[in-house]
Amino acid sequence: MAENQSLFGFIFKRKEKEEKVQSFVPKGDDTGATTISAATGGAYGTYVDLDGTVRSEADLVTRYRDMSLHPECDSAIDEIVNESISIDEETIVDVNLDDLQIDYKIKDVIRQEFYECLRIIEFNKYAYDIYRRWYVDGRLYYHVVVDPANPKNGIKEIRYIDPRKMRKVREITKKPMTKQGGDGGITKVVKEYYIYNDKGFNYGNKTVGPTTTGLKISKDAIVHTVSGLTDTQGKMVLSHLHKAIKALNQLRTLEDAVVIYRISRAPERRIWYIDVGNLPKMKAEQYVREIMVKHKNRLIYDAASGEVRDDRRFMTMLEDYWLPRREGGRGTEVSTLPPGQNLGQMEDVLYFQKRFLQSLNVPSNRLNNDTLFSMGRATEISRDEVKFNKFIVRLRSRFSHLFYSLLEKQLVLKQVMTVEEWEQISSLIKFDFATTSYFTELKKAEIEQARLSLARDFQDMAGKYYSHNWVRRNVLQQSDTDIGQMDGEIGQEMKSQDPRWFNPIVSQNEEQMMQTQMQQQQMQGDGQQEAPSGGASEPEGGESNENADKLRKIQQAQRDIDMLEKKKGNRTPQEETRYRSLLQVVAKNRGFMKQMGIAV
Repeated sequence: MAENQSLFGFIFKRKEKEEKVQSFVPKGDDTGATTISAATGGAYGTYVDLDGTVRSEADLVTRYRDMSLHPECDSAIDEIVNESISIDEETIVDVNLDDLQIDYKIKDVIRQEFYECLRIIEFNKYAYDIYRRWYVDGRLYYHVVVDPANPKNGIKEIRYIDPRKMRKVREITKKPMTKQGGDGGITKVVKEYYIYNDKGFNYGNKTVGPTTTGLKISKDAIVHTVSGLTDTQGKMVLSHLHKAIKALNQLRTLEDAVVIYRISRAPERRIWYIDVGNLPKMKAEQYVREIMVKHKNRLIYDAASGEVRDDRRFMTMLEDYWLPRREGGRGTEVSTLPPGQNLGQMEDVLYFQKRFLQSLNVPSNRLNNDTLFSMGRATEISRDEVKFNKFIVRLRSRFSHLFYSLLEKQLVLKQVMTVEEWEQISSLIKFDFATTSYFTELKKAEIEQARLSLARDFQDMAGKYYSHNWVRRNVLQQSDTDIGQMDGEIGQEMKSQDPRWFNPIVSQNEEQMMQTQMQQQQMQGDGQQEAPSGGASEPEGGESNENADKLRKIQQAQRDIDMLEKKKGNRTPQEETRYRSLLQVVAKNRGFMKQMGIAV
């Protein structure tokens, strides 16, 4: 432990445990750490030559940043970052603990500490800058500042570190092979730490020297997240811009060539053939110059002063040609040299622009100013948009490692849980990013609409050839949890007697069923009529029979209402629906009851 104390930063106490699984290969690491042997006691940098120009990771990061300044590349990066980070929302990112089976009080503590980490890093304020920096550089380093006198207070400050000045080192050891075989050749990671050099590790574009010349920092004091891309040897972290280096260079070269061609071939130029007769060479040249000065008219626009003036001091290849002609020729002649004929063709430039955008997984139509934003159906979404959305999801998932590392250090420092406990629950924690992707919403809406349409087609088959639960599970794609939740909410809505949840279709069917039952009871009766209460006299003729039937239905509905009133609070959903239907029947016939002399 004395060796670890020499490291600059804090170190978590971890339980010493032997690895049950043994291998001759160390654990995988995609952070681009420099792997060294613990026996050598020193760490040496790597020497990688890419296109003869890139000599180290520092050169790579510098090159990525230069690429980001190109207009097309800047627009593509801006499109990716805006799609990943929705700064318009109040909550840019939130922690999801639904899969975590622990006490709700601990969940509340985890949420609060996560919000505290976002406050410390000022993510809600600088989310765009942080994400863009990570995407361009391909790596992100932060130093976690903790009060050494009182580490239980958690993280005090987060400070950004230039990735060109930081390098991760892994020390491994191997047991020697024995003659009997044994467990020789087993590789084990002894320790991991970071080395910081304020001057960087790129010594004037020379081979990188020993990395031990920097400050040794403990692993727990650094928050580190990378793009997840490495070179073919797995020793150097690459940015997502790396695969666009060639495409961008080709685009730049082609654009420069097009500009030179346009400038040199765009203007019309004249060829002056001056007849010099039999003049000697010196006098002939002097005569040509005099004629040239006489007829030359070169107007220059001064951008500083805004003046247009005549400047005869310079002559360029874009001006007219003056050629002497000896006696015997056709005399003085002026002819016109036509300009370039294919100046408007840009197919080659557009091709390389599209190729460049494809290398960054950005749909080409997104950067086309002539393309309008379509609010159409989900079927109109291009395949490029679907691929781009999946690419954004992968980027978010990789960037979330920053939150995992910050939250782990915050919880362990405040003694909410140990390192071992965090390793057990970390895989169940998720981070949800706010999204403004309209295409995603369209996709979900179209899928839900298709499911509801198919469920309506199964309506006549449900209960006959298919069970209702089968339709809900296989057509509507509802899980057992969803089914139980929906049934509970439907029951609560019906018990609430809120008119917003009243289904008029169900009520009409219930009323028709009740009328049919009353008619059947009437046909089975003895034909005797009950005298109406309240002293009303019995009507005569056919009209009297009709009124009597109507009155009998109302009285039966009233008796059913009284019976269902006694079951208040214990009524089933079907009885609740029937109760509401009976109330409507009585309410609609209040005028008839008054006419018949029945107290309402």
